[in-house]
Amino acid sequence: MSHKSPKDFFRPLAVGAPAPLREIPARPSRAIHFFDPSNEKMAAKVPGMIGTVDVLLGNLEDAIKADNKVAAREGLVKIAQSTDFGPTQLWTRINALDSPWVLDDLTTLVPAIGDKLDVIMVPKVQGAEDIHYVDRLLAQLEAKAGIQRPILIHAILETARGVANVEEICGASPRMQGLSLGPADLAADRKMKTTRVGGGHPGYLVRQDPPKDADGNSQIDAQRSVFQQDLWHYTIAKMVDACATHGIYPYYGPFGDIADVVACEDQFRNAFLLGCVGTWSLHPKQIAIANRVFSPSVEDIAHARRVVAAMGDGTGAVMIDGKMEDDASLKQCLVLVELAEKLAEIDPELKKQYDAIEVQA
Repeated sequence: MSHKSPKDFFRPLAVGAPAPLREIPARPSRAIHFFDPSNEKMAAKVPGMIGTVDVLLGNLEDAIKADNKVAAREGLVKIAQSTDFGPTQLWTRINALDSPWVLDDLTTLVPAIGDKLDVIMVPKVQGAEDIHYVDRLLAQLEAKAGIQRPILIHAILETARGVANVEEICGASPRMQGLSLGPADLAADRKMKTTRVGGGHPGYLVRQDPPKDADGNSQIDAQRSVFQQDLWHYTIAKMVDACATHGIYPYYGPFGDIADVVACEDQFRNAFLLGCVGTWSLHPKQIAIANRVFSPSVEDIAHARRVVAAMGDGTGAVMIDGKMEDDASLKQCLVLVELAEKLAEIDPELKKQYDAIEVQA
């Protein structure tokens, strides 16, 4: 595979296109809330959601029926042109690159609303070639439309080949903003035996060892504790590593069981602990869960600030509450403190909670 010279990597791919970003900004995106722009009732709710969710995403792909594709595209243009999004980002998910709609998605959206679109989510990305295709096309369209800043690309990992190529996908373009896990399509592509959209599975488990009787024989039929395992742990961890390597952002994707808010929160928290910065929201009640889970707790921020204050120049080690903190833990704490500051800028309620810590410190 041929590689560009590093000097050329940040050159625009079309004459007159905006200069690519050298660093992807860490904008809060705890929940990416999907809406159907062809559904007028749903579209009417969009202006009222600004400020309550970090990202609003106009969905053009799966879940939009074939005869609604054009209406969804046109609906998104109308919403974007008539709405001031303020602190909320506007994203879209275009149709798959092998579909008959995707070219019209891009050639319509970029000239009409390219100045409002922050990120374009590309489904079913298989390898770097998919990113290169969208990358060049966006540059040509931006140049033609006089767009001043590059529209970023977000890839969904929902095929086995995409996961196998995750490193090259992350490094394929300076437009790459991040990746999301697409568990439903990925499960089908891998031939995994689950029909759930995210979450654990009762059949994927570890079982406690059997107790022994007085003679030392294992009691196989005795009552034994069972622990349900996470089917997505490996893939999320692999995605987080690839994103961190390339300075872009990993996200958990959809959690399909809207009613089970407890399991949804567990899945979101697993992703947050492993390094994801946000998740998808398929229903307004999942926004509240995502905002809570992907914002560090007051306790975590209080502890992080204590470590930062105690570490001084960042070398050596200190004992806080009986635990050793050194330069590695300082780095972890700085990640949390920086995230808290960014979230406080857009979330007045969190700002109050985080500011109250200062008083107690």
